[in-house]
Amino acid sequence: MSAGAAFFDAGTRVAVLTTQPLDRMLTYRAPEGGCWQGAFVEVPLGPRKVMGVVWGPGETGFDAARLRAVARVLDVAPMRREMAEFLTRVGDYTLTPLHQMLRLATRAPGLTDPPSMRKVYRLGAGRPERMTEARARVLEVLKQYGGLAFTLGELAEMAGVTSSVVKGLVKLGAVAEEESPRDLPYPRLDASAPGKPLTDDQTLAAEALCAGLRSGDYGTTLLRGVTGSGKTEVYMEAVAEAMRMGRQALVLLPEIALTSQFLKRVEARFGARPAEWHSGVTMTERRRLWRMAGEGEAPLVVGARSALYLPFRDLGLIVVDEEHDQSYKQEDGVLYSARDMAVLRASINAARVVLATATPSLETWANAEAGKYTRLDLSSRFGPAVLPEMRAIDMRVEDLPANRWISPTLEAHVRARIENGEQALLFLNRRGYAPVTICRACGHQIGCDHCDARMVEHRFLKRLVCHQCGETKPMPEVCPSCEAEGKLAPVGPGVERLAEEVRERFPEARVAVLSSDLFASARALKAQIQLIAGGGADIIIGTQMVAKGHNFPLLTLVGVIDADLGLQGSDLRAAEKTFQLIRQVAGRAGRAEKPGLALLQTFQPEHPVIRAILSGDEEGFWRAEAAERQAAGVPPYGRLAGIVISASTAEAAFDLGNALARADAPLRQVGAQLYGPAPAPIARIRGRHRVRLLVKADKGAPLQTALKAWIAQFTPKGDTRLSVDIDPQSFY
Repeated sequence: MSAGAAFFDAGTRVAVLTTQPLDRMLTYRAPEGGCWQGAFVEVPLGPRKVMGVVWGPGETGFDAARLRAVARVLDVAPMRREMAEFLTRVGDYTLTPLHQMLRLATRAPGLTDPPSMRKVYRLGAGRPERMTEARARVLEVLKQYGGLAFTLGELAEMAGVTSSVVKGLVKLGAVAEEESPRDLPYPRLDASAPGKPLTDDQTLAAEALCAGLRSGDYGTTLLRGVTGSGKTEVYMEAVAEAMRMGRQALVLLPEIALTSQFLKRVEARFGARPAEWHSGVTMTERRRLWRMAGEGEAPLVVGARSALYLPFRDLGLIVVDEEHDQSYKQEDGVLYSARDMAVLRASINAARVVLATATPSLETWANAEAGKYTRLDLSSRFGPAVLPEMRAIDMRVEDLPANRWISPTLEAHVRARIENGEQALLFLNRRGYAPVTICRACGHQIGCDHCDARMVEHRFLKRLVCHQCGETKPMPEVCPSCEAEGKLAPVGPGVERLAEEVRERFPEARVAVLSSDLFASARALKAQIQLIAGGGADIIIGTQMVAKGHNFPLLTLVGVIDADLGLQGSDLRAAEKTFQLIRQVAGRAGRAEKPGLALLQTFQPEHPVIRAILSGDEEGFWRAEAAERQAAGVPPYGRLAGIVISASTAEAAFDLGNALARADAPLRQVGAQLYGPAPAPIARIRGRHRVRLLVKADKGAPLQTALKAWIAQFTPKGDTRLSVDIDPQSFY
């Protein structure tokens, strides 16, 4: 319970916020024994009982006899005042109704269940005499998760076996069955355990972060370090300091695949695994962590962006690792930036934020330049490792046959690495086999039936896939338009097609492909990454997921197949994203003793972004990019809001869009400009037609107030839907 929280006696009117789609709080009578403000409760709503939070005093002015009573108070820690303020302010900023914010903050199953005992299964001391593939998978899951307990159903599902396999291993002593309370505190982390020896630069940075924590004040620090400079070891010192102070720490990672390596580092440092929160975690563990975070029994949480909404009792430190990463922006449901909301939550909690990256977002760079954020720099790699050399391969002078994408120059370097027992990474930011399938007889391009998007051939799956809605269909034998046989041809490369070329050119090499759609589970992806890190592949082929913090000690060559790919289109962040992505992926090379080399295949080596990447003049790039954005009045020097209207017909979507455009007085009153309506770049997704409007305003304009008044003039009719994206990252 927060200090100063109100207590409501039995029968008192209380306002309850539920997760139901209602436009107001509901008033109930406090239950027998009363309840605190912030208490999680179960309340009757029609014939059902739903979960909610006691938000404050209830409404008066009507007969109390009409009120229903709170059914019961849940046995969980009440929502703290800071958390209620955080949800309210995120909702106000993103124009999200409060009930949706509460739903986001209670995404754990079984919160209304009373505490009870359950049977759980851990790794046992025995070993079966006869090992089958199914038994091995069960034991591997238990080993991989470091002794965590699973319910029977969870363990069987994660291992891909029947429950009888698990029960058989229990009889053999290889798996232990125990009675356990549903929610146990997490193992104690030893915050006093020493970390790795630090360089002088690292020591100064770590001391600065720890001093900030000890001040007890809010503050945000940009921890900028070149790839391989040891940023993790620096902010681990801050994590240890937060735990020594009795406060909780949260480390956000952009990719589930990164958690495995990171958790091992945490366990090596503090003697136990921290709590995890991401889509790969079991429902039982989610429930446990949600409860333990509220009770202060989860000192360190490692998670994805939604971990920001856990009910921490005393959150003292938030680390946003790879803060520039686009995946920190939630693109459906509640549209928010986890990086920006981490700063907001820390300001409410008097906590510290560390934004760690080798290539900061322009927003973070500008805030550091303006003095809003402190900046700490690590300029050299840790230990004997040095930054990779960067070179361009001018594809205009390379002799490259049709339907081939690896230049002779890059091929020679790859071959030399294989002969030396080293690894090479070929990077292409395109999933699948080919981005377009075209009929050579009539020119028809195969598109999705439900979206205005081309279907991508995935040869490993033997299907065409729409990357917008997920629709799949078998590869057709004849052209759907002219019915010509044998005329369908792939156009352009994806990673699967690149892998095909690699296997032809390097038949002796062990090839591994890292692409998110090739792995059925996070566990399978982690296993592949561990295999590569251990030297189990000679050539790695990957999409952008390989740029995110992985450490492959034998990797000494990075070849970027199409360095120009991200420079196409009208995205205002195209230059920034390309610069970050290529610098990050190049940084995978030479992270151990042997020096690294990054080769960029490009048709425009004179392009300013390519030149900036090769020269390593990051500050010059950011200054030039900042000047362009400032002149245009766009983020971070102006404000944008994207409005997407979708409907089953284009006419209905445009009707609302045109009506909004004609009634833009609330926007003009704050000096905002309105662009559109116009068809979205992808004008149809999942059968729904999409229309976009864009609002641009000065940095200090009260944009949310104006948007609220503007949109409130209309109620979408029928199946028409309207969504508002404050600070949009994508414009499709």
